[in-house]
Amino acid sequence: MSIQSPPASSPTLTHARLPRQAPLMVGAVAVAVTAIGLVLGLGSVAAVLIGALVFLVVLPVWSLAVENRRSATDRMMTGLIWATFFVALAPLVSLVWTVVAEGSQALSGTFFTYSFYRTSLDQPVGVYHAIMGTLVITGVAALISVPVGILTAIYLIEYGKKNTFSRVVTFLVDVMTGIPSIVAGLFAFALFTLIFGPGHQSGLGGAVALSLLMIPTVVRATEEMLRLVPDDLREAAYALGTPRWRTIVRVVLPTSVGGIIAGVTLAVARVIGETAPLLLIAGIVQRTNFNPFDGSMTTLPVLIFSERNKGNIEIVWGAALVLMVLVMLLNVIARVLGKILAPKQG
Repeated sequence: MSIQSPPASSPTLTHARLPRQAPLMVGAVAVAVTAIGLVLGLGSVAAVLIGALVFLVVLPVWSLAVENRRSATDRMMTGLIWATFFVALAPLVSLVWTVVAEGSQALSGTFFTYSFYRTSLDQPVGVYHAIMGTLVITGVAALISVPVGILTAIYLIEYGKKNTFSRVVTFLVDVMTGIPSIVAGLFAFALFTLIFGPGHQSGLGGAVALSLLMIPTVVRATEEMLRLVPDDLREAAYALGTPRWRTIVRVVLPTSVGGIIAGVTLAVARVIGETAPLLLIAGIVQRTNFNPFDGSMTTLPVLIFSERNKGNIEIVWGAALVLMVLVMLLNVIARVLGKILAPKQG
């Protein structure tokens, strides 16, 4: 009878873990180091960088000593990801805070109801003419760009699959996506000079210049949304004898309308802050002009550019705040419309 040796202990699948409050504890140490740096006069940026470096080094080293290498690597990468997120967020927060803090001081009733055209020396000035010019020019540009962009994308996805002409159009759209805005302004300036003669300036010319910048964005966004529509929906409609154009209108577009609206809004937000092309073709004027076919029109970006060196800093910050609010409203409206018009599921 042989004596059996005792079974070897089975390997454990667990290991020591840091306390759940470890990141908070190391964060408190990093904050204390940052405060000490501020007291010593290192400057806010240097003190924050030192505190962040302490957090990114101490937590992985502590984890390596208590846990294992894999956990330490995970904690290090998590810290780096959060650090890069805050680095990307800091300029945005700083920009919004500065614009709101400086621009809110200029907001008043006269700011929104008066233009720069004065009938008396004591008359206040405002940005009413620039707001109206921005809305008119951007609206006309959207009226030009949205139908052209959506119909172009429909052709590329639904009709012109893999033919030579569609490849040429796709190449041209890619080229237009990367053209500088000043080139679009030069094209509109040359076009309207040939038609109306030298020195012509109008809101319509500015809208044409902006539409050249909007169309590629609308085409690309609409293309991506149409590609997401399942082919099964198209084939089901074709099987019922529905013509292609009716399938597009009644099936494809309603299914992708939320994304298309978001793409159009991005295109509008992309051009609403353009300055260079409008300086060439739309011009600068102190009066309020509602007619895009006759006379110069001033937009908010052009007003900011022209007034930045004239001592009207309060007006400049106020116009920047109004422009930022317009872009935010466009994004909110796009999200709301996208949810309302999106096809119901379930």
